[in-house]
Amino acid sequence: MSRPDRVLVTGAAGFIGSTLVDRLLAEGREVIGLDCFDPFYAEAAKRANLASALRHASFRLVEADIRDEDALARAFAGAPIGAVVHLAALAGVRPSLERPVAYADVNVRGTAAVAQAMVRAEVPQLVFASSSSVYGEREGGPFRETDPVERPISPYAATKRAGELLLSSFHYAHGTAITCARIFTAYGPRQRPDLAIRKFAEKILRDEALPVFGDGSAVRDFTFVEDLVGGLVRAIDTDLGFAILNFGAGRTVSVQQVIETLERALGRKARIEWLPRQTGDVLRTWSDTSAARAALGYAPSVTLEEGVARFVTWLKDERRA
Repeated sequence: MSRPDRVLVTGAAGFIGSTLVDRLLAEGREVIGLDCFDPFYAEAAKRANLASALRHASFRLVEADIRDEDALARAFAGAPIGAVVHLAALAGVRPSLERPVAYADVNVRGTAAVAQAMVRAEVPQLVFASSSSVYGEREGGPFRETDPVERPISPYAATKRAGELLLSSFHYAHGTAITCARIFTAYGPRQRPDLAIRKFAEKILRDEALPVFGDGSAVRDFTFVEDLVGGLVRAIDTDLGFAILNFGAGRTVSVQQVIETLERALGRKARIEWLPRQTGDVLRTWSDTSAARAALGYAPSVTLEEGVARFVTWLKDERRA
């Protein structure tokens, strides 16, 4: 397939979405960004994420909910769209335990609405943001795309697995090329305020105690956002039929190691408030990225130390603004 020059990105004002939008615009592509500015965190922060894009002649923002079929039809109208990157979702494991119906409605019904609009507009390619949470609780690793995923332990994880299955049916029914990107713990500039690295850094700078659930030994595969976005762009440009691929760094880091890395980058010590482990949290995520490397040339390169340093530079600039 040829490189799509017109791309629609749902969840365009978010952390990953806005970084992807900027990358696509820098490559000379036209981008339609769709976002409803859900109040999960401050709308002002999301609009700031898009400040650069909104000044770009090749960017159009559509403010709409992905469940609004009429609004989706209008977003897809006009010149042909070559690909969609579907990032919009209610995010977070813990909030999904409190709002499972809302998560199912947005993440599953909304994904169906996006896929339906794509089929009607004859868009040939979709990249879907799935999640490492679909792997559930398991020992060992790294996690491979062929591993069983029938036991998600949070409603959020279940909605992401449901999205994969739903989109598989669209591929086989309509021939749409679909890549499901299982994303592993993204971090970096513009990171959401509820995510660990951002939350910990803010609290260290305010000399507040860090809430750490468990004993600090839980490990995550922290993936720098620009490495992730590089993989998503490669997925946009590659017809794999239907594929599920891991997008992680391919290494594990404990929560305690993350705190120590932040302490060095910030030049301050953290105070920790130890709390019981929470329902829905897994003890380990760890990606085997060999399939994405083989299919797309995906090659994450940013170390945790470099990524945290770049994040801290951005955060300090934000605090001065």
